[in-house]
Amino acid sequence: MTAVKFLQRYLPILEWGRTYNRSVLADDALAALIVTIMLIPQSLAYALLAGLPMEMGLYASILPLVAYALFGTSRALAVGPVAVVSLMTAASVGNMALQGTAEYAFAAMTLAFLSGLILLATGLFRLGFLANFLSHPVIAGFITASGLLIASSQLKHVLGIPASGHTLVEILHSLASNAADTNPVTLVIGLASIVFLFWVRKGLKPLLRRFGLSDGLCDVLAKAGPVLAVAVTTVVTWGFGLDGKGVAIVGAVPQGLPPVTIPSFDLDLWTSLAGSAVLISIIGFVESVSVAQTLAAKKRQRIVPDQELIGLGASNIASSLTGGYPVTGGFARSVVNFDAGAQTPAAGAFTAVGILLAALLLTPLLYFLPKATLAATIIVAVLSLVDFSILRFTWGYSKADFAAVAATILLTLGFGVEVGMSVGVGLSILLFLYRTSRPHIAEVGCVPGTQHFRNINRHKVLTDPAVLTIRVDESLYFANARYLEDYILDRVVGDEGLRHVILMCSAVNEIDSSALESLEAINHRLQDMGIRLHLSEVKGPVMDRLQRTDFLSELSGEVFLSQYHAMTAMSEVCGKSGKQGKKLVDAAD
Repeated sequence: MTAVKFLQRYLPILEWGRTYNRSVLADDALAALIVTIMLIPQSLAYALLAGLPMEMGLYASILPLVAYALFGTSRALAVGPVAVVSLMTAASVGNMALQGTAEYAFAAMTLAFLSGLILLATGLFRLGFLANFLSHPVIAGFITASGLLIASSQLKHVLGIPASGHTLVEILHSLASNAADTNPVTLVIGLASIVFLFWVRKGLKPLLRRFGLSDGLCDVLAKAGPVLAVAVTTVVTWGFGLDGKGVAIVGAVPQGLPPVTIPSFDLDLWTSLAGSAVLISIIGFVESVSVAQTLAAKKRQRIVPDQELIGLGASNIASSLTGGYPVTGGFARSVVNFDAGAQTPAAGAFTAVGILLAALLLTPLLYFLPKATLAATIIVAVLSLVDFSILRFTWGYSKADFAAVAATILLTLGFGVEVGMSVGVGLSILLFLYRTSRPHIAEVGCVPGTQHFRNINRHKVLTDPAVLTIRVDESLYFANARYLEDYILDRVVGDEGLRHVILMCSAVNEIDSSALESLEAINHRLQDMGIRLHLSEVKGPVMDRLQRTDFLSELSGEVFLSQYHAMTAMSEVCGKSGKQGKKLVDAAD
């Protein structure tokens, strides 16, 4: 690999940057403007959700976007604070220190640094494929439960009452206990903001079109709905002195550039945060890659998952070094970025400039911003994540998936996000092992007048009592090798007329050493029973490995290029009796 290709591999900006021009710049700048308008209130709101100072939400939306622009491969992914990761940050850091303390913020920065290191190492060692072992229904169940937890946790700000808890039961009990202290003014602000934000999503754009505004301007104004809610409620609170009537406000937000911060290197703190950092990395990567792949496909582009890990890792490390907390690619803002016409990751860098200007110039204007408005922004955003249709779908399609999704939702709601996510990851892996440990095995026969072989229980096929053909629809490895061994031996015991067993390997892409030992055991036991074992349709890479062993020389039967050749060599059911099959060792396809 040449130095140029090496740099292009790890710095995608060197590839798309060569074709950057004024037209692309204009598209990226417009997309950045729209995303900036959307991201300012979101950044503040998600910092509130994480239990962190408001400014940390802005800090986490500046340098991380620049880092992703340098190392990321998605042209549309917008990196920054997101709801689920913010909730997980609150759950994990809340065990380390009290909210509002310097230790709490310091632990959040360290969590971002740890998450960044995990993502970066996983990308450099090309371990992104591990995310494929996570069940998407389980992840969807976790996100649905997290959306409910997030929305319920923000009701205290809408009601203007104190409440706490990391589970749905704890939160609802706390809300019920303090409901009598609800602040009516805060409640009006919160409910009005929620209703307005829901209406903006569906009703504002058609209304603006009636006034003859262009689609582009309508989009910008519709996305600016949260900003309008922030501006109006801030002015109302200031003008009527509502902070003196019990309405909780943001207060002073530090103005200026993000600080240079150094995460903690305390071993005890790292040990305490390690598990949470792994879970946040998993969720962040899965969410980001899912969004990035979906948007890339729409423009016939592609992303590189391992490089995405590096990009996200660099973003989290950048966040930890500039006073931020864990970040990842957000679904809503990435879709907005895409729809607004972003052509390259440079749009993210331009967004970072917009957020930086907001941190420098606009923070004094946020003093009278009601926390109820930010809570409304969070509630409206996360309720779009709640999707119980996954339960109906999995119930009808796979009861095992349904059980996993239901368990993930219930455990997340009942015991918190860390327990729910841990169980979800465990269930994903267990489901994979369970399914592959019990592969689909079919006894097949010849479809009359063809050279095709199908399941005898599904099709009218020709079979021979002396020949048993078994098709295995899974690669053979340590978890399922014994299952195949038991299946074959159970099938042949008591069948006195059986003389040949043909193992049809068309779906077998891999045979590990444990499976090879099982095949050797099957061969020897069948041979002791006077039954010959044959293989058919063995794939080239599998044959290459078998040739490096003594298995083929000890095989009692033969290896055939196709199942049809194998059957015609042993039986007359295919209409070609007497024709001998050729043992194939060098000609496997």
